[in-house]
Amino acid sequence: MDAVSLARQVNDGKLDPRDVVHDSLARIQRLDSRVRAFLRTNPQAESEAERVGRRVQEGGSLPLAGVPVAVKDNLVTRGLETTCASAILEGFLPPYDATVISRLRAAGAVIIGKTNLDEFAMGSSTEYSHYGATRNPWDLDRVPGGSSGGSAAAVAAGFVPVALGSDTGGSVRQPAAFTGTLGFKPTYGRISRYGLVAFASSLDQVGTFARSTADLALISRVLMGHDPADATSLQEAVPELAADPVSARGLKIGLVRETLSEGNSDGVLDAIDRFRKLLETEGVRFVEVSLPSLRYALAAYYLVATAEASSNLARYDGVHYGKREAAGDVGGLLQQTREKGFGPEVKRRILMGTFALSSGYYDAYYGRALRARRRLALEFAQAFAEVDLLLTPTTPTPAFPLASRLADPMEMYLSDVDTVAVNLAGLPALSLPAGFEAGLPLGLQLIAPALMEDRLFDIAALFEEVTEGAYLQLAPLD
Repeated sequence: MDAVSLARQVNDGKLDPRDVVHDSLARIQRLDSRVRAFLRTNPQAESEAERVGRRVQEGGSLPLAGVPVAVKDNLVTRGLETTCASAILEGFLPPYDATVISRLRAAGAVIIGKTNLDEFAMGSSTEYSHYGATRNPWDLDRVPGGSSGGSAAAVAAGFVPVALGSDTGGSVRQPAAFTGTLGFKPTYGRISRYGLVAFASSLDQVGTFARSTADLALISRVLMGHDPADATSLQEAVPELAADPVSARGLKIGLVRETLSEGNSDGVLDAIDRFRKLLETEGVRFVEVSLPSLRYALAAYYLVATAEASSNLARYDGVHYGKREAAGDVGGLLQQTREKGFGPEVKRRILMGTFALSSGYYDAYYGRALRARRRLALEFAQAFAEVDLLLTPTTPTPAFPLASRLADPMEMYLSDVDTVAVNLAGLPALSLPAGFEAGLPLGLQLIAPALMEDRLFDIAALFEEVTEGAYLQLAPLD
């Protein structure tokens, strides 16, 4: 059942939240050994559901009453182990909840468990996890995308109706495309980062997954709003996120020329053509636009992100943070802790970032990346002077086979070629299921001007209405 219906029936007294949680946990126990979406379930989930039931009986009307939510394991949860899928944080029990977790609980949601990810959210396939890879519920021999692949897989498999991820360069939208789910990244600052373990602080954002536009709007609206605990949190009013198809008619969408050339599969190009033709009949207009600096986005992103990662992960030294490895002196302690605690991709990115920030290379690499970032943001602003939204593929292809890109980091990084620019510019974007290729889901990416998230949800709702939800299907696990 979708989140909107679950919450309504729990609030009306027609459903007991304990039964909802029991069913979710039972499905996870029955099927997740094949998918491995979860690192751990919440042993207090049924007790939390009981408390929600009491709040409803006392007259509370809760927007997410009894809704089970999966949470990416880089969001801290009080008393529930948070590891970022890394050996260095194994056994860490946070003393507080992330702001988004507090808001979920205040809204009546039940945290069902913590999901797998690429270690410290660094990856595009959820294969760089200390605890093993997650599999795509649509094809268990393929990746679910990353780094929020566990959350995407949990929604696609029907374990939960909605889930939280984080998006630094596409880590919500790319796995959404690979798993046939909706994935949303808000404007930078719309959702609090307090309690999100930092990877690249100027790029990181908490994002959401769902199987319907209404569910995606419901959970996203609960999470939005100013948080004084986060210095980057915006004070602007929370958008309604009405997901109104009528409001989408008459909007003008720009097809980004640079994303429609070589590299896309036939299925992705067909999905774009079908999307355009269907919505043109509903009064949506399409024009072609150009973002010339888009070709620099991937290189700029991997310089900015790794530089910030190098700084953020310096704290994991076995002294202040991290699982300590014994050694004879301080130097040996630092070396052993980081050598045994970090996996290969995290080490690779720390080394790349440290090099980019080092004396004599700062201006040549990091400084140039920042200039490219500003230029790209300016081109987005110029494009939005002509159109209401932009449309690109979310990924150039459907999900790729497990282990097929591990030997070539550059090929793995190219999985994010269509998504990283959005994070560099701090814009809101949404990936929606829009087709299939060889039985695998395909996603398209809609990008809006800053603070204009409503437009994304209106267009997504219109496409869902026109296609009668044809692409919003559960993965065929049963």
